[in-house]
Amino acid sequence: CFSLSVPAGIINFCANNYLGLSSHPEVIRAAVEALEKFGAGLSSVRFICGTQSIHKDLEEKIARFHQREDAILYASCFDANAGIFEALLTPEDAVLSDELNHASIIDGIRLCKANKYRYKHMDMQDLEAKLKEAQKHRLRLVATDGAFSMDGDIAPLREICQLAQKYDALVFIDECHATGFLGPNGRGTDELLGVMDKVTIINSTLGKALGGAAGEG
Repeated sequence: CFSLSVPAGIINFCANNYLGLSSHPEVIRAAVEALEKFGAGLSSVRFICGTQSIHKDLEEKIARFHQREDAILYASCFDANAGIFEALLTPEDAVLSDELNHASIIDGIRLCKANKYRYKHMDMQDLEAKLKEAQKHRLRLVATDGAFSMDGDIAPLREICQLAQKYDALVFIDECHATGFLGPNGRGTDELLGVMDKVTIINSTLGKALGGAAGEG
């Protein structure tokens, strides 16, 4: 047998709980109130058992926070990334992805039928070359992490958006590792770099900085 002495305070740097909100009293209290009012869920997905007011209220607040037209809730950002490219892109289109994008973006791109281009990590010369090559396709979508979790890099969104405008492309960013603590108001990488009006689509999570309870993005 063995004994273990545990210090009074522990900081866990490997948890998806960047701001420590998962144990915040207000977050816990709000969760208890939601359980009492709405129960533990609809026992199935929304398209089978319906949408509650809590879904629409949350989507409206998320869209307002990110200054977007609308928002759609998924079970996780991993699921959203897995489904968004197939829904948006056809075999006539092209997706251009940073080589170090999160695995969920890579999986989502594999599932879609668009023409696939991979550019070197944060290399704008390579991205521009790929955008030139992709001009033959109907629609072009540049996909990148906002903050790359494994390396700590911040995507050069100003330059990406400039190239996207030059070559008539859309911009998609995964903000799971940025929402809640990057930018003056915590809106993420696009706010930090001043390009909120130039990024087309944002995917993010209610885990990570915003409570930690959901785990993976």
